[in-house]
Amino acid sequence: MENCAAKQLCFSRISLSCWCIGCVTHLEVHKLSESGGGLDGGGGGSKGPPPPEGGTISRTSSTRSSLRKVLPPVPDFDQQLSMASKMIDQRTSTPKGNHAYTPHFFESLLLAEYHLLQKERVQGVYVIPSARSPLVWFGVVFVRQGDYEEGVFRFTLHIPENFPDGPVPRILFETPVFHPLVSPDTGEMDVGRGFSYKWRRCSNHLFHLLLYMRRAFHKIETSKPLNPEAAVLYESDFELFQRRVRACVSQSLQSVHDPPAAAEHDPHAIIFSQYNPLVHEPIRKQLKTQRPVKTSSEESIGVGLSWIKQDSLHIFSQQPATS
Repeated sequence: MENCAAKQLCFSRISLSCWCIGCVTHLEVHKLSESGGGLDGGGGGSKGPPPPEGGTISRTSSTRSSLRKVLPPVPDFDQQLSMASKMIDQRTSTPKGNHAYTPHFFESLLLAEYHLLQKERVQGVYVIPSARSPLVWFGVVFVRQGDYEEGVFRFTLHIPENFPDGPVPRILFETPVFHPLVSPDTGEMDVGRGFSYKWRRCSNHLFHLLLYMRRAFHKIETSKPLNPEAAVLYESDFELFQRRVRACVSQSLQSVHDPPAAAEHDPHAIIFSQYNPLVHEPIRKQLKTQRPVKTSSEESIGVGLSWIKQDSLHIFSQQPATS
């Protein structure tokens, strides 16, 4: 105790800067050190004993432990690789490389694809993600021209688990479709041919897939068909092909109000209700009402208010209307 009391103690402040994402946090750490030889302006105390040979200053174990708690060790290269490998979901990695996404980023990617689809507004095609899995989207296509005009065909869009690094997503029709590119057994449409059976993550999007599906009802392809009968009839007996197509369209209209199989376990399944004049007629009139056309003088008049006074920085509000 006497030796400790005889030593002169001083405190030196060390400023440590720790960089975080988006901000800098400054930590103030007080380091306890022993003064060695003569210190000018030391604060009015007697000089302590000289430091031991070699000029080293001993540190207490409590000081070292406190610094270890404040400053975590920097991981080496091997630890960084192991931490990076944990961020990759092995279920969605591809054989060519672990460059797929974790579930959090994977769902964010699908959400971005859905927002892009809403922005593009593919006319006649409506889709909604399943409530049970983001990899399954329910959809319906309304064919408005061509041989399949007035057809209403439900379909399901299946997205691979390693999207967008995997194969082309699949489209399976729930309503029977007599088409050269639609398999009569499974109802799957061969949409991969529109992308050379290879999905390019930087240039292909899901709305491109829906555009190709809609285009297949207008421009019919017969090379390498999934339904050889439909392809042969289209090439050799077009009248019989049209009769089969019209029967297919009629069947889709008759079953449009039937609930799909997924409606039992998924609330997002697309269901069409019967026409109710009290509910649907006001909406129908609103849709058929033509909007008034603005004149050039009305278009030149700006809408909205400016909340900054012109040629100044003074904020003002709208004046109360006078009667």
